Amino acid sequence: MAFVYPTGKLKRYAFPTHINDIIYCRSAAECSEAFIVVLRPGKAPPRHKHDDTEQVFYVLSGRGVLTIGERDKRYPVKRGDVVLVPPGTWHSIQSVGGTMKYLAVDCFSGKRPKLEATWDEHVRAMCRERGWDYRQVTGKGKRG
Repeated sequence: MAFVYPTGKLKRYAFPTHINDIIYCRSAAECSEAFIVVLRPGKAPPRHKHDDTEQVFYVLSGRGVLTIGERDKRYPVKRGDVVLVPPGTWHSIQSVGGTMKYLAVDCFSGKRPKLEATWDEHVRAMCRERGWDYRQVTGKGKRG
C-alpha cells in the first residue's frame, strides 16, 4: 500500500465536459479515492449525485459556481474554498472565466463500491450511461 502519491504524472480521463486526473484509485484504499478535476472555461460535469459517497472539493485555481440540492441552489466558489457534498445530493460545478481546477476526495459510506470497484470500471459505467466513447475518454483510441 502506498502512503504518498506524487501528482506529477497522473492518469487522465478526458470526458466531453471535464477532465479527471486520478491521484489514487478507489481500489488502492478502503473507502476513498482522490483526483483533480479540470474544468475548461464555461464547462461543468453533468448534474449528478452519488448515493454511496460524500465528496470534498478543495479549489486549487480559478472560479466557479456550485449548483447543489434538489432546488439547484447556487454558490460561488474560488481558489482556497472547500466544498462538502453529502451523499445523495445533486450537484455540479461550472467554471466561470478561465480554467478551474479542484482536488476531489470521494469518501465512500463503509467500504469501496463492489460494483465499479476500480476507477476504470466507474468510467466505463459513466460512458455507457452518458453515451460517451470510452476509448476517447481514456485516450486509448489515439494512434501513437
